[in-house]
Amino acid sequence: MKPKVAFFEFTSCEGCQLTVLDTLQRHPELLEVIEIVQFREAMSERGEDYQIAFIEGSCTRPSDEAKIREIREQASIVVALGACAHLGGINAIRNRMPLEQTREYVYGDKKDWFETYPARPLSAVIEVDAVIPGCPIDRKEFATAVTHLLQGRMPAIPDYPLCIDCKLTENVCMFLRGQTCLGPVTRAGCEAICPAQGQGCEGCRGLIPSPNMHSIKQALREHGMTEDQIAAKLSLFLTYQTMQLEGVTPA
Repeated sequence: MKPKVAFFEFTSCEGCQLTVLDTLQRHPELLEVIEIVQFREAMSERGEDYQIAFIEGSCTRPSDEAKIREIREQASIVVALGACAHLGGINAIRNRMPLEQTREYVYGDKKDWFETYPARPLSAVIEVDAVIPGCPIDRKEFATAVTHLLQGRMPAIPDYPLCIDCKLTENVCMFLRGQTCLGPVTRAGCEAICPAQGQGCEGCRGLIPSPNMHSIKQALREHGMTEDQIAAKLSLFLTYQTMQLEGVTPA
């Protein structure tokens, strides 16, 4: 029996699901060993009998929680797909502002028409079995994750910093090139694609365990960044995690 797989999305751009489609086109053999029963980006049929659920997107409305919990009850394995599901993603930037101010800024005089609350990763609502990080996810990492699940193993993500990837790919450190980078506190696993193209890491794969935030902030200061610029850089993908480190809970 092929394991039945379903894909779901909450607040996101759905770019990770598009990456999944691209991966399946490059690796059609995966379709021979799994049965996809629900995937809005690719099919109109909707099956509710599934064992593995991939969820993209963050939880941004109270009503999202019921559906997320329903998926958790049905699925034997739940995988957070991408930075929004894993970290709260870019959506969590608003958590730094009073919710009422955010609602008024986005919706204006229609602010009471729309249900919303601080953005949360899936793990703030349910237990998540595995994560495929990134914005968007990496094609090879997704294919590997599916293979591991079929073998009865949980996908593993690196717990060491991106700097290791840069050394393995022989990139010159972004700081030595006069630029800034969050690689020292960000999980590796993407083959340092951004630094390889001359762009410092923005942290889309999330923080490593026990990141040295004091040192990374000091390094950013030494390279000319103001406190506001540092806060903005750490907020793009890491708002939820850094607020947790600060002991701040979104209202």
